[in-house]
Amino acid sequence: MTEATIAPAKTKPRAKKLRLGDLLREAGVITEESLHEALALQKQTGKKLGRVLAEIGAVGEKELHEFLAKHLGVEYLDLSGVNLDSDTVTQLAEVQARRLRALVLQSDEDGLLVGMADPNDIIAYDELCRLLKKPVRLALVKESDLLQTIDVVYRRTDEISALAAEVRQQLGEGQIDIDDLMAEDGSEDAPVIKLLQSMFKDAAQVKASDIHIEPEEFVLRIRQRVDGVLQVHVIDGRAVSTALVTRLKLMSGLDISEKRLPQDGRFSILVNDSTLDVRMSTLPVQHGEAVVLRLLDNSANLLSLEELGMPEDIRVGFESMIEKPGGMVLVTGPTGSGKTTTLYSALNHVNLPATKIITVEDPVEYRLGRINQVQINPVIGLNFSRVLRTVLRHDPDVILVGEMRDRETVDIGLRAAMTGHMVFSTLHTVSAAATVSRLRDMGAPGYLLAAALSAIVAQRLVRRVCNSCKEPAQLSDGQRAWLNAQVGVERVAGAQFMRGRGCNYCFLTGYRGRIGVYELLEMDPQLTAAIQREDLAGSLKAVAKKDGYVTLGQRVLDYALAGITSIEEAIRIAGGPDEDIDAIGAEQHTDIEPTCEA
Repeated sequence: MTEATIAPAKTKPRAKKLRLGDLLREAGVITEESLHEALALQKQTGKKLGRVLAEIGAVGEKELHEFLAKHLGVEYLDLSGVNLDSDTVTQLAEVQARRLRALVLQSDEDGLLVGMADPNDIIAYDELCRLLKKPVRLALVKESDLLQTIDVVYRRTDEISALAAEVRQQLGEGQIDIDDLMAEDGSEDAPVIKLLQSMFKDAAQVKASDIHIEPEEFVLRIRQRVDGVLQVHVIDGRAVSTALVTRLKLMSGLDISEKRLPQDGRFSILVNDSTLDVRMSTLPVQHGEAVVLRLLDNSANLLSLEELGMPEDIRVGFESMIEKPGGMVLVTGPTGSGKTTTLYSALNHVNLPATKIITVEDPVEYRLGRINQVQINPVIGLNFSRVLRTVLRHDPDVILVGEMRDRETVDIGLRAAMTGHMVFSTLHTVSAAATVSRLRDMGAPGYLLAAALSAIVAQRLVRRVCNSCKEPAQLSDGQRAWLNAQVGVERVAGAQFMRGRGCNYCFLTGYRGRIGVYELLEMDPQLTAAIQREDLAGSLKAVAKKDGYVTLGQRVLDYALAGITSIEEAIRIAGGPDEDIDAIGAEQHTDIEPTCEA
């Protein structure tokens, strides 16, 4: 079950009341001065003494837990090294696991091994024995790890399947009664509503960005995009899809009778005390309607530029560009690469009382104070170009255009940038260097681009190797040969590549969380002159000669060399974006410390 053998743990916790500070001091683990300092801070903050001692550096967190486990006569376990079995864990219901701060780790002929944040809690121990009806052995685990593991292992996949079966049984072979669905609006016990609640709670629990509902001939496929990768759950019965889609249409205010045409809508829901803004899109497919739900957590704080994880050199350059009184800054990348997050962080940076900001978006994804945000509505002719012409008469200092979609929008945006407005926008291109040629293809004249463009940021999101299960990775002969050609034999030989073997925290994927990879291209006289001449080859050569310019591919290779991401993720990014500027040498790589955070 775990890499290390789990020793038998004490069966019954001690009844003696622990005074943690005195125990640690008497054992020589902490000093008298550290204890007094921690007690004073505990009175101010209300935190547990052990956490305060760890925060002030009086004792290491692992050392503290090992000491407590030894004193209590139980085993201390690091949950990141324990492979949990779903059937074993679910012997204790999730609500009880959270209430008692306990998790069933192992089942054998001797009974159950249960990890607890506080093995000295006799009341919780007695409750566990009553609920589990088996002999219980205790082990000490970190409370933060325990709660994190509970979020991971108590997925709602079984609950979703059971509710789907209930919906299927309720529907039978007949058609859905729309009046019944509408009448159930206030009924929390309606199976369809409970199924949707479980879906959204599960998605919020794993921090999914999208939910895909895809009907097939005999099954319904529900997929969640987590860290950019889809995770699949299959449900028997296509009829469940029709009930779900109908309910979602009602929630979004869409036409429930129209199944031949795509429809778009949105609604907000409250999930685990967080407000999720849901964007819904339907698409007629062979066996019904496919639905994609984009989830935006309105409760999440907007990231500052420092929190985005930009390398220092790029952040400083980007800040200097967006603080200018005029010009255009473009953020480019594929769908789901974090462009909108970067632009909103930039808006937040310049959102001052003396600055008038207007955004034109489709849709408005984040709501910010002091900013006039316009939602595009093509149905009534309210498109980007029409709104932009009006926005210029409202005396803005900063304009955000959600996306440069057509020639007219590009032309208006560039002319606004030339007349003293700072314009932010996005474009779908593979690299910063390719953006100029993309704008030229859209009909923007070279002289206008040269005069208006200030900077281009290209970005991607790559998956981080899971810190809980990372281990050294061995390169294949092909990977090593490719890396030697990209960054040089010496750098490859001196690097320690990492991979995730898969654990409970990362759903056995080996990855947990993502980090941004950025490329900043600032306009300089040589590059501007080449753009003005409409000399594409010359502009690419000017990019290649820029001092300190680091491409997306080079940056992500640095992350792989530092062990932040895997070589497979690095190759996925570096293998394609930089064909246009392969003249840039490997000597322009920047060294990145392994402690880099997103």
